[in-house]
Amino acid sequence: AYLGPPEVNMTPCLNCINVTIKMPTSHFREKGKQLSLIDIYKELYYEITLKSQDGEPGHKRPREKTTQEVFSTVLDELYPNRNYCVSVVVTASLNRHSIPSPWKCVPSDTEARPGYQVAAVAGAVCVSLIIAAALKCMHAGGYFLQNKSLPRALV
Repeated sequence: AYLGPPEVNMTPCLNCINVTIKMPTSHFREKGKQLSLIDIYKELYYEITLKSQDGEPGHKRPREKTTQEVFSTVLDELYPNRNYCVSVVVTASLNRHSIPSPWKCVPSDTEARPGYQVAAVAGAVCVSLIIAAALKCMHAGGYFLQNKSLPRALV
């Protein structure tokens, strides 16, 4: 029997990615209850392959052990402003046959850049103030909303 694929979700952080892994379900039942892979194997191994979307070949992280159905791990020391993709494979000591998760991609630090958002808002406010000041000067200079006197025929 093949294990997998696990369910993978990713959240970007500053120069890192938080990867949440949910172990695949099993097809075994005991007393009407569906058994998890942890119930069957007690401990599982997972291996994360990380690659960037700019064509750099993926590299495997060291194999890790877990006894949890759902858990998170952080992939750190990543380059900023790069899109990364992750695939996870799950094995057991008694079962090395597995199906890797599909590649899941996320920018490495899209949510961890509040400075850019603040700068964009500040820039928009400055531009608005400059436009308002220019319009006020034009109004004071009489470029629009001029008080024209009516022709004598209409008086």
